[in-house]
Amino acid sequence: MIQDGLRELFLIVDDDEMLRSRLARAIQSRGFRAVVAADYDEAVQFIHHEKPQYALVDLNMTGRSGLELLETITQISPNTRCVMLTGYGSITTAVEAMRAGAWNYVTKPADTDKILSAFTTLPDRGNRSVEIQYKPQTLAETEWEHIQRVLADCGENISEAARQLGIPRRTLQRKLKKRAP
Repeated sequence: MIQDGLRELFLIVDDDEMLRSRLARAIQSRGFRAVVAADYDEAVQFIHHEKPQYALVDLNMTGRSGLELLETITQISPNTRCVMLTGYGSITTAVEAMRAGAWNYVTKPADTDKILSAFTTLPDRGNRSVEIQYKPQTLAETEWEHIQRVLADCGENISEAARQLGIPRRTLQRKLKKRAP
């Protein structure tokens, strides 16, 4: 996870803004440096400046497809390990993704652990396998992430968030105050 004193760079490319930001927070909590892109053009522009170690690419995006992006990433940054993420899993698309340069293939819905495990034991350019080490998220971190997601979905309305979480408003206020930066 640490390479030459720097956290490894993880690029997330998906046109769903909410999913992108949730994945970025979760990936960062696992010790990676996460960067997000909304589409093909944004991702390619970033890859020309920095070469991420890992890339999670959504298959169906607005504009050019994730398959085209995989091919471009492979050309520009051949050492970047890419995993294709899609809500439309089929053998055909999995084969296409692998041919386009994907190291693995994950169908939605996929939690962070499932996504990271798609990167863990992968064929290297030779016959060796590569292991990625990551810090598993604690229960407290998962709870905090869930609270923040529900709070954001409720427009920061504490009463509504507490109702959706099924806890008293005062309990939610205490939890937020306890973890306040």
